[in-house]
Amino acid sequence: MKQEVKKRIKIQTRQLSFSYNGKTVLDKISTEFLANKITAITGPSGSGKSTFLTIMNRLWETTPGCTIQGKVEIKFGDSFQNIYQKQYSSTLLRRQVGMVFQTPNPLPMSIYKNIVFPLELSGKNNRKKNKIMVEECLKLTGLWEEVSDRLNSSALELSGGQQQRLCIARAMILQPEILLLDEPTSSLDHKASTAIEQLLLKLKKQCTILIVSHYLDQIQRIADCIVELQDGKFRQHKTKQDMLQPLSQVQV
Repeated sequence: MKQEVKKRIKIQTRQLSFSYNGKTVLDKISTEFLANKITAITGPSGSGKSTFLTIMNRLWETTPGCTIQGKVEIKFGDSFQNIYQKQYSSTLLRRQVGMVFQTPNPLPMSIYKNIVFPLELSGKNNRKKNKIMVEECLKLTGLWEEVSDRLNSSALELSGGQQQRLCIARAMILQPEILLLDEPTSSLDHKASTAIEQLLLKLKKQCTILIVSHYLDQIQRIADCIVELQDGKFRQHKTKQDMLQPLSQVQV
């Protein structure tokens, strides 16, 4: 691998295996993901795509019956950190690696409190600074003009597309270096999905994005790289240009 490409690697896995109740879900995966790119993860239902995302921020650890082997290393600053070392804090990791789920999950509180909640949870209680950061995140996600006059209203009153952008804003308030998205537009209409796609293209300038998606047209619009997960392994690691070629011509 060229030295310049090595410098751009944000995530790397080495012989990563994961099992659930004795069944192998991921089998000795060694791969890399580049910084400030959108990588789409595709594959059949039940192939482990969502599981792979939860491994990136250790969200699976509360699920009984799971075991993991191998390494997951993320480059924070100038060096890679093995996020499964005992001394590596899962709380710290989840501030650095945000996640947005398939179904929007706003908290049953106001729009403002939804966004500021991660800051307060992490001990950042400067109201003036927090207010500025909330406004910045709402502007970043295109919500500010839509909700600035009702920040104290319940977030549950927002439309589905607005709720999903709210969840992205909440994930971005801690300025994560990686953003994980698990089919974030599957429950949204075309207009809302387009807004999310445009937002992700903007967000990749400041973070690395891994997105699980079943929509080929969406992947072609926004993904820089595509990997296909099947039978516990990544079968392809390719670019959008590769998707237009016959499979036999794709360089894996």
